[in-house]
Amino acid sequence: MEVIKGKELQVADAVYAFQLDGQGGVTDINKACVATDEKPCWLHLDYTRAESEKWITNTPVLPDTVREALAGDSVRPKVIRMGEGTLITLRSINLNADSRPDQLVTIRVYLTDKMIVSTRHRKVFSMEEMINDMQQGSGPKSTGSWLVEMCDALTDHTSDFIEDLHDKIIDIEDDLMEQQVPERGQMALLRKQLIVLRRYMAPQRDVFSRLSSERLPWMNDDERRLMQEISDRLGRGLDDLDGSIARTAVLSDEISSLMADSLNRRTYTMSMLAMVFLPTTFLTGLFGVNLGGIPGNSSHLGFGIFCVSLVVLVGGVAWWLKKSRWL
Repeated sequence: MEVIKGKELQVADAVYAFQLDGQGGVTDINKACVATDEKPCWLHLDYTRAESEKWITNTPVLPDTVREALAGDSVRPKVIRMGEGTLITLRSINLNADSRPDQLVTIRVYLTDKMIVSTRHRKVFSMEEMINDMQQGSGPKSTGSWLVEMCDALTDHTSDFIEDLHDKIIDIEDDLMEQQVPERGQMALLRKQLIVLRRYMAPQRDVFSRLSSERLPWMNDDERRLMQEISDRLGRGLDDLDGSIARTAVLSDEISSLMADSLNRRTYTMSMLAMVFLPTTFLTGLFGVNLGGIPGNSSHLGFGIFCVSLVVLVGGVAWWLKKSRWL
């Protein structure tokens, strides 16, 4: 690739514009700097900003085949080699305010041995952590180590979110042991998060695995080994996701069973109450007939005797239901 000068990487509204110093630190890109294997330049853009969009469309340092991908057209995790460069699409847990973690953030990266161009729209907190390390002098020293640390940070956040989902499942299981049903929609949201994470993290694991096996010129053997470890770690997280999805299916069945049992108990109770008061309803209906000859209609004690008889009748029916083990 031709020499890349700092003036070609000047973007007014860039999120970050750094040159790695080869020692774990960074300096700002200026017009006099030159990107090299030992000191590659990193340009991080928000592709929705006007100047960044214009730079992506017109800059000569990017191949025409990657412009659309960096501008937001690529979504699913993938890796594509393009001559001297490599285009990578990754997904990150969304830790932005007013967003759910499963509303994943997309990161698009084009890398060569001298240059890194990454784009996103929403903030990527995994990248922010890596930038803090770089500003303290303990960050990546080359293009390959930059990619390894980025993938490691993404996987850390993914693993933390998987662990949070696992804890939520355990809490729901404990509540069910106490006959407590989760709030409406809680299980549906949990299953959606598990499925979305499984859908995008599986191809991302494949991306990491491919990067560890590809003989990319800007990655050494140690970086490939670390990338394989990241792939294995994400693979273990995917195994946990599969187990969690199966557990939520069991939990859904258990919740349905508890709700059905609760409904059956209420229906049974109402039926027993109706049976208890059925004889009294018959008698009150019978004695409510406005015809002559009703027993006790001429006695001032008739109503009292009738009420006592109803109480005795209700008690007798309840005793019979209890003895028959219906109550």
